Amino acid sequence: MRTKPADRKYTPAVARHWLLLLAGVVWSGVGITLCVVAAYWLSLSDWPKSGWSAGLGIGLGVLVYRFGFSVIARKNIARIALKPERVCIFAFQAWRSYLLIIIMASLGFALRQSHLPRLILAMIYLIVGTGLVLSSSLYYKELL
Repeated sequence: MRTKPADRKYTPAVARHWLLLLAGVVWSGVGITLCVVAAYWLSLSDWPKSGWSAGLGIGLGVLVYRFGFSVIARKNIARIALKPERVCIFAFQAWRSYLLIIIMASLGFALRQSHLPRLILAMIYLIVGTGLVLSSSLYYKELL
């Protein structure tokens, strides 16, 4: 009978394909949340200004997707593919990415506490949110 090492006894392991789904859901969830907050802030502003802010935020978000988040997502997908069939559920992100998440969440908190106008914050939220939502589709595509 094969026994597990003591440190693996308490590791929450799942089949590798669940990591792709979890990563996609997390990226989608955060991205959608950022876009909804941005939409609320934009709804409080006058139409021409909010339209420009929304358009610029979404347009730059597509660029962030293309040249930033999609690269990270593809690296994550390739890394997950090399994992054993059963793997720790927290491995859907590289450990370095958890540091990036903490930095981005802290930056988001600092921005909300700043005196930046909500139109500018909405644009920043749309940039990041759009990039995350579009990149999450790469995880779902890999599941098909």
